[in-house]
Amino acid sequence: MEATTLVPAEKQRYQKHLNLPEISTKGQLLLKNARVLVVGAGGLGCPVLLYLTAAGVGTLGVIDPDVVDLSNLQRQVLYTTDEVGKPKAKVAVSHLNRLNPEITFDTYTMALDINNARAVIEAYDIVVDCTDNFKVRYLVNDICVTLGKPFVYGAIHRFEGQVAVLNADLGDGKRGPTYRCLFPDYPSEIEIPNCSITGVLGVLPGVIGTYQANEVIKLITGIGQSLNEHLFMIDLLSMNQQKIKTRRLPNAVDLAREGLASAGARPAPGTSGPQKISVQELSDRIALGEDLFLLDVRERPEYELCHLEGAVLIPVGMIPNNRKRIPTDRPVIVYCHHGIRSANVVQYLYAQGGLTNLYNLDGGINAWARDIEPEMAVY
Repeated sequence: MEATTLVPAEKQRYQKHLNLPEISTKGQLLLKNARVLVVGAGGLGCPVLLYLTAAGVGTLGVIDPDVVDLSNLQRQVLYTTDEVGKPKAKVAVSHLNRLNPEITFDTYTMALDINNARAVIEAYDIVVDCTDNFKVRYLVNDICVTLGKPFVYGAIHRFEGQVAVLNADLGDGKRGPTYRCLFPDYPSEIEIPNCSITGVLGVLPGVIGTYQANEVIKLITGIGQSLNEHLFMIDLLSMNQQKIKTRRLPNAVDLAREGLASAGARPAPGTSGPQKISVQELSDRIALGEDLFLLDVRERPEYELCHLEGAVLIPVGMIPNNRKRIPTDRPVIVYCHHGIRSANVVQYLYAQGGLTNLYNLDGGINAWARDIEPEMAVY
């Protein structure tokens, strides 16, 4: 049921908003009645969630399948050291609820995928894209476009970030550009930069995430000039900023539908696509003497610190030029630190080479050290 008034405690909490004539009670009520889904509770999601919670957005959905890792804490400011290993979505909501107990939180510890995305997204007014996964980002775009919902995009790389409001309602039945209008070509997973390899300045997601939260508040309250037809970019090293005019492609909806059709495709009967393997299953298969090819796709310093016995090192960036070194006549177990880079490599090899003997080690060598070989060096 839609709220029509603010209770005394809310008037006190949001006093500084109420003092702004652009927001006032009317705008605060719009915030209170809004439903926003934040996809990803990592570097971008942390500031987005903090500021939307503080601003009084009535219902916030938080979806993230990952757990807190020690390497997250350099930039993911919602979490603390003693929460390493705990589900991000649950930990985030625990902190946020203490910040503002008046907010309703929906917690999802699953990954957003083709099977659940529509059911999750259709329950919200606005989606905030805080993921670092291109597959999920295109999925968010395609679902939002087909459902007619706006979403606020943010991305970071090293010292640079960008923000845009996509598929926004421009009035007169028109909508703004979509993500596929800006970036029509889906990149190969192997070409996607990964912050675990390239690094990222810790404050960068804080800056970009705050910009995203600002755009969400403007969308809800209708104030200011939205980034609904512009891509905003900033370089924190030079402090150079650009705002590029963007436009919607005439076939934006068709592109989204084609994307969903492609995402929903399944391997043909009789074929075996990429699979996961647990560290315990791998340990058992090694103990049985099974002929396995262990492929380590980390960087050499990581490999030299710790690796599985007999593993072959081919870093992610060298995979395209070394595909012939990967056998097709026996199971290939691909692993990295936590299983993210290796998942990208497995998808790439399956898509590019049609390999059907691929397994991604779930949790990577970090899980192996934790569950199988506790004396192994960790990082």
